[in-house]
Amino acid sequence: MTDLQPFELHVPDDTLDDLRARLARTRLLPDSPRRPSSGMDAAYLRELVDTWIAWDWRSREAWLNRHPQFIAQIGDTALHFAHLRSQRADAPALLVMHGWPHTFALQLDFTDRLPDFHVVVASMPGFAFSSPYAEGPMTETRIAATMHALMTDVLGYERYVTYGEDVTANVSDLIAARHPDHVMGIVATHAHFPTNEEREALTDAAERAFFADLASRHDTAGAYGHVQATRPDTLAAALNDSPAGLLAWIAEKLVEWSDTPAGDPAAVERRISRDRILTEAMIYWVTQSIGSSFRPYYEGADQAGPIPPTSVPAAVFIQRHEAGYPESLARSHYRDLRVFDRLEEGGHFAVAEVPDEMAARMRAFVGSLG
Repeated sequence: MTDLQPFELHVPDDTLDDLRARLARTRLLPDSPRRPSSGMDAAYLRELVDTWIAWDWRSREAWLNRHPQFIAQIGDTALHFAHLRSQRADAPALLVMHGWPHTFALQLDFTDRLPDFHVVVASMPGFAFSSPYAEGPMTETRIAATMHALMTDVLGYERYVTYGEDVTANVSDLIAARHPDHVMGIVATHAHFPTNEEREALTDAAERAFFADLASRHDTAGAYGHVQATRPDTLAAALNDSPAGLLAWIAEKLVEWSDTPAGDPAAVERRISRDRILTEAMIYWVTQSIGSSFRPYYEGADQAGPIPPTSVPAAVFIQRHEAGYPESLARSHYRDLRVFDRLEEGGHFAVAEVPDEMAARMRAFVGSLG
């Protein structure tokens, strides 16, 4: 039997005192002259830092602890997860996985809207309160095996629905492809991307145009991934020592990737409240996990080749950050595609940005499976 321990968060007072002292001594710079339109805005960062200094963390901590949490030893990782059981014994089970830079906490507002599901919200190894893998690389295949073991071996769910965002989108696809007898359905807002080699072989004009557009945007928007993949420890040393720097690094992506108008960084709070932004930064700060969260970038994707097509029932809801994703790509990978739709609202962090909408869509899709 896997060792399973209840988990409750309580940040020590001296950690909070140290954080506030560091924030109070922050040396913020003005915006650079002729700076690119992307990146963190100095005025908005000042607002966030000032709020963080005076913020009532204990209230937020209590809110987090109202979600039952556990640590399970699975292989060489101590895996943290929230487990929200439905009062209905026969409720469907749902695995929810985050990506980078968000944590399990950003997805709790969505899961709170699904009392008719048994919901498991997992922290990826090396993120938040999950320990990194002690040995070997953090590959998509390995994460998929860990998550499947959590749902089946640890929690005893014979069948479940899987959902992943960002770096766990491929993980979710792998789980569905490799364990079709256990996965009753897959929901995707980050629909499957072919490998680079597969993209070179594409002949459909719309598909080729979509990836060409992504590549052109990567020239200006992909710097974060390049440095996390090539100089992870140097970057982590700075972010782990400066809470303002950590906040800027995380909040920039929440601003740029959410479904909000460009040029107004504070508009992100229409989708993700300031409390939620600071919760993300606080979790990274107190766990000192920013460095280990870079592992999917510098250790790279699996070397095992393309992900096989998925045969389980699938629902694909294209989020606004990838609005041009061609339906043909989804149909070639999700061989039993029951639903394909494009979200009118909600970006990269779809279930966090439009939790009511996504909960309703999840409920309708799973309900259709009987």
